[in-house]
Amino acid sequence: MAIYRRSLTLAAVAGAALAATPGAAQVLGQDAAACVPGAPGPAILASVTGIKDRKGTLKLELYPATEEDFLAGDKKLLAAGKTFRRIDVAPPASLTAEICIRVPRPGRYALFLGHDRDGKRKFNFWSDGAGFPSNHKIGRAKPKLVDSLIDVGPGVTRATIRLQYLRGLGGFGFAD
Repeated sequence: MAIYRRSLTLAAVAGAALAATPGAAQVLGQDAAACVPGAPGPAILASVTGIKDRKGTLKLELYPATEEDFLAGDKKLLAAGKTFRRIDVAPPASLTAEICIRVPRPGRYALFLGHDRDGKRKFNFWSDGAGFPSNHKIGRAKPKLVDSLIDVGPGVTRATIRLQYLRGLGGFGFAD
């Protein structure tokens, strides 16, 4: 019971700290408390722009920083005891978001943000959006590991991600 109360108190303090910051966007996701000032970390706070619309779900995903594991299936990674974490949130009305994701330990990881607009939980090239910390234009090529790499320190590491969507024959590009 004491752990439950402590969790509620921590959540209330985190919520109050977020609400008390003037002009700050609300931090979204089940890991939001990991990104409040003074949180022990490690965590990534991703500032997301370029959200096309409010359809579907935004998915912030953390992968090991290897070619073999980048964008691999979550069940495969978890079964092998490898790092994988996903935060799902509804796109906010402002079409910009701050999403927090906990990280197991400081180090190098791959970070992917998907906008699952059709709700099928599988990437749809024709409608879904994608983004990475490098904000390098995806174009028509498969996303590269190097574009998704992020070095995470012991506290909260910030990243800015601009979503990209299919933009005609040129492939994926920025909507904003």
